[in-house]
Amino acid sequence: MRRFSRLIASFFEVYKSMNYESNPIREFELLQTRRQLFGSAALGVGTAALAGLMNPAQSFGSQRRRDDRKSDGLHHKASAKRVIYLFMSGGPSHLDMWDYKPKLVEQFNTQLPDSIRGGQRLTGMSSNQSNGLPICPSKYKFTKYDNNAEGVWVSELLPHTAKVAKELCVVHSTFTEAINHDPAITYIQTGSQVPGRPSLGAWLSYGLGSMNENLPHYVVMHARTHYAEQSLFNRLWGPGFLPSEHQGILLRSIGDPVLYLSNPEGVSRSDRRDQLDALAAINANQHQQFGDPEILARIKQHEMAYRMQTSVPELMDLSDETEDTMKLYGEDAKTPGTFAACCLNARRLAERGVQNIQIFHRGWDAHGNLPAEHESQCKDVDQGCAALIADLRQRGMLDDTLVIWGGEFGRTVYCQGGLTKENYGRDHHPRCFSVWMAGGGVKAGITYGRTDDYGYNITDAEGVPLNPQPTKESWTPGTMHIHDLNATILHLLGIDHHRLTYRYQGRDFRLTDVHGHVIHDIIA
Repeated sequence: MRRFSRLIASFFEVYKSMNYESNPIREFELLQTRRQLFGSAALGVGTAALAGLMNPAQSFGSQRRRDDRKSDGLHHKASAKRVIYLFMSGGPSHLDMWDYKPKLVEQFNTQLPDSIRGGQRLTGMSSNQSNGLPICPSKYKFTKYDNNAEGVWVSELLPHTAKVAKELCVVHSTFTEAINHDPAITYIQTGSQVPGRPSLGAWLSYGLGSMNENLPHYVVMHARTHYAEQSLFNRLWGPGFLPSEHQGILLRSIGDPVLYLSNPEGVSRSDRRDQLDALAAINANQHQQFGDPEILARIKQHEMAYRMQTSVPELMDLSDETEDTMKLYGEDAKTPGTFAACCLNARRLAERGVQNIQIFHRGWDAHGNLPAEHESQCKDVDQGCAALIADLRQRGMLDDTLVIWGGEFGRTVYCQGGLTKENYGRDHHPRCFSVWMAGGGVKAGITYGRTDDYGYNITDAEGVPLNPQPTKESWTPGTMHIHDLNATILHLLGIDHHRLTYRYQGRDFRLTDVHGHVIHDIIA
């Protein structure tokens, strides 16, 4: 191994002595690229950033002091220090879980009135049904949990979550334009239906940095499910055009939590250190020659990987958790990769200073056989969600931890396919759906926004359907477009969504594009 390090060092000396003037056309191209991207001062900035990698206390690598932020890197006082996002991929049914519609029972198997649909487009899966659009009441009982006059309705599908209902702010009036899964998930996660933009987590990493230099800024987990029919693409936690250091790090449930976390057989930790030192020297020289900021990001990632070899095994070792804690999360928490285990790991990450944590749970796309599928899905997530809220509360962390639960859209009031009172399916419904938030400066035990008696359209406070229906271009009180949701998340974390920008291809991009309003009505 030592011989390998000496060989690398020798190569580095040869590399430094190479004469780049031997190809004047190539040298001109490189110089032009540097001028266009950085200007004459950029290499000095890059050198300072590289120096910061060796001395994190002096680093501006987190890049928090952009625009006119305060000395702590924030635009205003934050309510939350961290966010844990529980994303239910596939479109959970708001009508069967959160949005109680008792009047639908009387309309079982009648046709959805044209006046309610209002010309909204349908997916190809239900547009030509032979039985039309038959109304499908939920088969589940609901109970109201009161903190105030309105309170929160929770379905019997979620008995554990019901126990923490007084901590929740349930938003019934979330909406989106996307009607199919991939564009809808990409939209809510990146602010655009077209792939290529940075994810919410990457923006938060870019804006907040990290409170723990030994763990990533942004950690992602995939929970196991019995209905994993949909793929999750890494663009949902990717950096887009942001520096690659803001990529979400995926923790795996089988084998090493992170790929290549363990050294190969015969390679010691000191050997790995020598390798990285030699590689850093080569990369530093390459950055001096070419000025590419991705080279600095690569060095940072190598150093983070080295530190994670110690920090991640300690994180994943649950032996120091008390019996009461394990009982709170349930038996599933003892099995790596379950949703409950992911929630427990999320709390451990939050304790260790990771500010941005996301858990994906697939399988909520119930076009048919919804009761059986949602019962299984709810059993997967119910106790984990409740335990996470209760655990954060008892540790004094909930007030400054924002927890979010939701999917990319909801599901229709009309049935897709055959309909009985005990079995039915539902199609995609972007026009209104439910998400909930807890902690992090959000009002507790309330609902925000209303939908009509069919759970189909957003209404005003008096129950009158909004006409025209709300759009992303102009905010209507009582509504929450997904850009509004993301703007509110950033606001609670001390970031003004208008001012967290990144210049790319000649324009300043932001997570909320040119839209988004902070929903102050739900902020405590």
